[in-house]
Amino acid sequence: MVYPYISTSADLLKSTVRLDELFPFLKEQGTAAVAIVNTALYGVLPFWEACYKAGIHGVLGFSTSIEFEEQHYPVVLYAQSNTGYANLLKISSALATRKRESIPEQWLNAYQEGLICVIPDGLEWTLTDRSEIFDYISAIFGERCYGSIQRPGGEISESEEDFIAVCKSKSLPIIATQEVRYLKKEGAFAHEVAAAIGQGLKLSDDQRISPQHTNAYAPTADEMKNWFSDRPEWLSAAEKMLESCIVTIQTNRQLLPVFPLAKEINKADYIKELCQQGVKERLGRASIDSEYLSRLEYELDVIGTMGYIDYFLIVADFMKFARNEGIMTGPGRGSSASSLVAFSLQITDVDPLEHGLLFERFLNPERVTLPDIDIDFADHRRHEVVEYVARKYGQARTAQIITFGTLSAKAVARDTARVFGFDNEDLEAISKMIPNRPGTTLRSALKENKALNDWIIAQEERKTWFKTAIQLEGLPRHASTHAAGVILSPTALVDYVPIEEGNEGIYLTQWPMGDLEAIGLLKMDFLGLRNLTILEQIQRLVKWDTGKLIDYRKISLDDQKTYGLLAEGDSSGVFQLESDGMRKALRQIQPTAFGDIVAVNALFRPGPMEFIPLYARRKHKLEAVTYVHPILEPILKETYGVIVYQEQIMKIAAQMAGFSLGEADILRRAVSKKKREILDQERVNFVNGALKKGFKESEATEVYDLIVRFADYGFPKSHAVAYSMISYQLAYMKANFPVHFYTAMLGNSTGNAEKTKQLLQEVKEKNIPLLPPSVQKSFSSYSIEEGKIRIGLNSVKGVPGTAVKALLASRMEGEFTSLFNIAERVSAIHFTRKAFEPLIKAGALDDFGLDRGVLLASLDSAVKHAELVRPDLEPGLFDDTGISFMKPKYTKASPIPENLKLDLEMEVLGFYLSTHPLQREKEQRQKNYDDLKSLKHKRDKDRVIVLGMVEEVKRIRTKKGDAMAFVNLQDDTGPASVTLFPEEYAKFNALLLEDAILEVQGIIENRNNRTSIICKNIGN
Repeated sequence: MVYPYISTSADLLKSTVRLDELFPFLKEQGTAAVAIVNTALYGVLPFWEACYKAGIHGVLGFSTSIEFEEQHYPVVLYAQSNTGYANLLKISSALATRKRESIPEQWLNAYQEGLICVIPDGLEWTLTDRSEIFDYISAIFGERCYGSIQRPGGEISESEEDFIAVCKSKSLPIIATQEVRYLKKEGAFAHEVAAAIGQGLKLSDDQRISPQHTNAYAPTADEMKNWFSDRPEWLSAAEKMLESCIVTIQTNRQLLPVFPLAKEINKADYIKELCQQGVKERLGRASIDSEYLSRLEYELDVIGTMGYIDYFLIVADFMKFARNEGIMTGPGRGSSASSLVAFSLQITDVDPLEHGLLFERFLNPERVTLPDIDIDFADHRRHEVVEYVARKYGQARTAQIITFGTLSAKAVARDTARVFGFDNEDLEAISKMIPNRPGTTLRSALKENKALNDWIIAQEERKTWFKTAIQLEGLPRHASTHAAGVILSPTALVDYVPIEEGNEGIYLTQWPMGDLEAIGLLKMDFLGLRNLTILEQIQRLVKWDTGKLIDYRKISLDDQKTYGLLAEGDSSGVFQLESDGMRKALRQIQPTAFGDIVAVNALFRPGPMEFIPLYARRKHKLEAVTYVHPILEPILKETYGVIVYQEQIMKIAAQMAGFSLGEADILRRAVSKKKREILDQERVNFVNGALKKGFKESEATEVYDLIVRFADYGFPKSHAVAYSMISYQLAYMKANFPVHFYTAMLGNSTGNAEKTKQLLQEVKEKNIPLLPPSVQKSFSSYSIEEGKIRIGLNSVKGVPGTAVKALLASRMEGEFTSLFNIAERVSAIHFTRKAFEPLIKAGALDDFGLDRGVLLASLDSAVKHAELVRPDLEPGLFDDTGISFMKPKYTKASPIPENLKLDLEMEVLGFYLSTHPLQREKEQRQKNYDDLKSLKHKRDKDRVIVLGMVEEVKRIRTKKGDAMAFVNLQDDTGPASVTLFPEEYAKFNALLLEDAILEVQGIIENRNNRTSIICKNIGN
């Protein structure tokens, strides 16, 4: 039994055939050969590997069209040999990168070698006399040309007789086939729904392309024989044709890119010279001491032996490009920060010897793997580096990596419902009943949510909907671009992998990351990191404001202001250190050195977190540091006897058991898997090694048990050091350049109301003056003005970006003199009520010395003025000086009351600018209230009285069915959460109104690093 045409689910929404279901079925049928036939070369490698695993002969096909006399004729091309497979890669890539629907004659002639062309029995081939196209294809493929006939469900098509006659007249052999798009007959409807999702249409839409029949399932061997009982020779021909297709996809090789150097240059000598010079520059020394020299020579020897010199040169080159272009790069990421070569080539900014990092954690000579240097760039300029690489190494050798989005539980439920024609109310109900939680399936959602079950069984259509959605769940839905991955190939990519059109002139692979790595192509991650963008912005602000250029690589790691800031837990806006839990850890540890930041970054994870209090106590000499054996002291001294890093485990194995660092890395990996047989075997190796070095068996066993205990907890120190540098740099700028720090942070928080409020509260606490938005002085984002922060015009809600740009461009010609002057200078295109009403409410026009009520009352007149004087961007009724000869007058109006003024500020800015209503309320009440910001410093059960404004009320029911509520309060110092249990809720529910000002009495509860008030009484 053979299957010449299996379309798999990798062919986005054109098939529902999953490999994990297909291959058990194929084995059941005693399948000798099977071909994958998709409309792109998606899913080829997983199919190929599944065939190999199942012991079934795999064949690679491609469903496409041939162009002849401006007509398109469908065919299936099969790779008969490795040459044919190579040509299939080229044809698929050419069609996908040039957006061609069909293969033109020139391409077909160029790439026909090693391919079989199969012509299907279809209307395109039999509607009229097609002799010329048959002759054209026969001339190109000769004996490698076949006709194919399918009889879905055993039904013979009306065109079969005519097709047989044409094939006979052209001496074309015929094969029996069956286009399989779903595994079982009952899968027809789900496939039709999947196709409708792909087309973006409902089942009821007339323009939807419907399946030709409902029998595109995989027949059993007996069914296939029955369908073609009168033509057994067609079945034999199909088997013979598939068995003639012998292709090998090479895996487990290294397809490393090549760095362009003149032939006469020895690459090993070249990189050695670069590294030696780089180390001298990095360390600021005229010569290299023996420790650095021997480490450098060792690393270069390993890199050279593994064949990775070109790779390092390539990375060093694009990092040099980034530096020269002023693109902020990260200090390192992952294990690559362990390399002195990387440090000397300025790939990383981490000196591995200074920080005790092990090269074997990155490249292990005893376990050869591809190097993995991931680079962080300022996120808004990452694309420039990718484009540079594409230019340097050629568009044909460079590509970004495809990823496939799948139909998650919620997505498939909504997409299927949309295709069924469910109304918006139903779609909304579905969204609410299926959680967003990762790992959620439709079955798990149904199990945990009775409301979903009740909703489904209420109508028959909903039952069908759910059954269909379950069949489609998890299928690939769409293709997109991997956020970071870039592939560089030693020759044209199409020699190894199919490609398609990508973004900004850079191709996209048709295969995802795992498949690319399997065939040996090297992936490099170019990651965009927002925190680097913020550091770049702070650097630019300092330079603009003071003329001083901050070089982050040269700032002191001993700055006491920085450690003081962190010890207070004042770490909002600081990379990796922002969360409440992390702030608590910082307050416990009280960092005094860079190593403390590295340790807290490594420890703050589930599991190791339990050692933070121990680390803190030992650091502050509240508890003695103990070691199970004295040999551990030099290794664990930096972390007060706690194993924090994977590198420490490696050093222990090397010191005590005599392992090489490569062997120690293998031990670390093995032990972390927690498999009993591996643990026992490694225990024997470790103890034997320790005995040879003169240690007692009991000592070795105790230390090995310690390694096993901490193997799961160990964090790569290289990564912790590299990322802690970014943490430190941001903390340093916050401590030493707070105005510049907050200006950059606020600019990056535009649109995030909660984050903006938090930052503004800190600005207020640090007594940094905040200036209102101003049409005369503001820029688009937050800016610095004489040591104060000026709110940017983009922060005002509802103002179009185009209006802001027009305003700023016009201001370059001189200050505005009035509301009407703005109107006539920016033109009626940009001067609209929608654009300028929010600016007036925010106080951006207060510079004209008029009450906001007058400005709002005059706005319509100003809009009419703009329409009359300058309706568009062309010069209007202006004189040579650009000033209108018309002088409209402001409309008289009463001043806006203070309360309304504040409400309008909140409406357009998301925060109170002039003053906070609670501030005035507290002054009027003349009582001592606890500031909400102070609650995090209170202890459990402390009594508090607070005054706050209700922002949000979340009402729920307990397991007993009693009503209770969680209330978000806000005062002029920050937010707080208040819990009302059923007894208090019953008393005070009527007071829980949005924007109500409440006096709450209660007690403090600290749980899960969050502080809240348990309400006991409420007044207003």
